[in-house]
Amino acid sequence: MQFLHTMLRVGNLQRSIDFYTQVLGMKLLRTSENPEYRYTLAFLGYGSNPEHAEIELTYNWGVESYEMGTAFGHLALGVPDAAAACEAIRAAGGNITREAGPVKGGTTVIAFVTDPDGYKIELIQRRPL
Repeated sequence: MQFLHTMLRVGNLQRSIDFYTQVLGMKLLRTSENPEYRYTLAFLGYGSNPEHAEIELTYNWGVESYEMGTAFGHLALGVPDAAAACEAIRAAGGNITREAGPVKGGTTVIAFVTDPDGYKIELIQRRPL
């Protein structure tokens, strides 16, 4: 088995594409529309399958927001320097919700950013990437 992608439902597809490409530096890999069932998909990532997992953004036409629920936690991205990543994300208009620092009860440096739909993304400092 191989991990291929994670799907997130979004309320504004272009806003989310802009966040993942302009703020987090991902590439828009492909899009598809299904007019019969009224949805559009956008796949983003730092590379494409099968070498890299992707994020699938699903926009259901006419649905502008979703309830987060209590089961989903966060996505995680490895970064070489969490503090520098926070500064770059902030400068690009991103929302940092936890500044870089050690995880509670440990030494791993983490930070959190929230995307435009409220999904949490953990930045985990790992050297070298």
